[in-house]
Amino acid sequence: MTGVETRSVSRDSLFLLANVRVEQGEESHRIRVRNLSDGGMMGEGNLRVKRGNRLLIEMRNLGRVEGTVAWVQDNRFGIAFDEDIDSQLARGGPVDPQADDPAVIERSWQHRAPKSPDPLSLRKV
Repeated sequence: MTGVETRSVSRDSLFLLANVRVEQGEESHRIRVRNLSDGGMMGEGNLRVKRGNRLLIEMRNLGRVEGTVAWVQDNRFGIAFDEDIDSQLARGGPVDPQADDPAVIERSWQHRAPKSPDPLSLRKV
């Protein structure tokens, strides 16, 4: 790896658990989600998958998401989702079924980098 970021989509580094089932398989496997974006995720666990496998992923606050294994390296693998998700929902706590609107969850922007300053407002040294 070169250390140069080549992805065009931001992703959240986090640690949460998900249940994954390989398509046409019956057994569900518990994996760790290492990072998550609206278009995909990196998972880690004792799940033997190969590039191109279809997966069904169940995550907290997101429900079922379908995707395809994009890459595999040791016990980590990348999954490209079939449809974009709202990855911020996974950061929220469990949805309260008694709440008026369980779909409304306040977004957390704490983990985002601040905007670049206006070059005209910078002092020359």
